[in-house]
Amino acid sequence: MHKLYLGLGANMGDCRRTISDAIEEIEEQIGVVVRRSALYDTEPWGFKSDNRFVNAVVCCDTKLPPREVLERSKAIERKLGRVEKTVNGCYQDRVIDIDILLYDDIKVDEPDLKIPHPLMRERDFVMIPLREITEAGG
Repeated sequence: MHKLYLGLGANMGDCRRTISDAIEEIEEQIGVVVRRSALYDTEPWGFKSDNRFVNAVVCCDTKLPPREVLERSKAIERKLGRVEKTVNGCYQDRVIDIDILLYDDIKVDEPDLKIPHPLMRERDFVMIPLREITEAGG
């Protein structure tokens, strides 16, 4: 079993419901969610929007390799209504965003998959909920 941390964010529609739906899909398609953070209301990062985000981090036990986690995460995003992550290289509002933050202690550096997530330490909306669940024993 592998220890996986995923960052979740949404700023369109019923964000709290979407995060809840995403967690259910993660449990069905990726692995057992063993720990989840509180939901955090945050300002957009990297772009301007009138819509605030709801963010959370979950810890899962998974048997899947990192590439499969990425593919299933993208499929969950599409199922919940996500279209594009960026437009012309710029961030935009999104129904749901699922990022792989950590996967055991491994490092992956591929064009479309980087673990640990290269920007997570710059983002309080990731680090605060991540600390919440790692300090709780995970």
